[in-house]
Amino acid sequence: MTAKLERIWAETLGVLPGDLKDTTFFEAGGESISATRLVSRIEDELGVQIEVGDIFEEDPDLDALGRLVTAGGSHKG
Repeated sequence: MTAKLERIWAETLGVLPGDLKDTTFFEAGGESISATRLVSRIEDELGVQIEVGDIFEEDPDLDALGRLVTAGGSHKG
């Protein structure tokens, strides 16, 4: 899941994979519409539901987002 999540992160933020891994979502230029896109793509491609509010509250970097997806997401099924 890490490679897929990194690809979603990079495409949503408009960066190259590997760039800005240690930068938080909003530091990397994320905004409300890209947070919505990120959450939607995580659900569609990984089958995990997280809340857009989690992005705003946590302002995660890629590693923190991975932990959020792994620990807090509810899998579709």
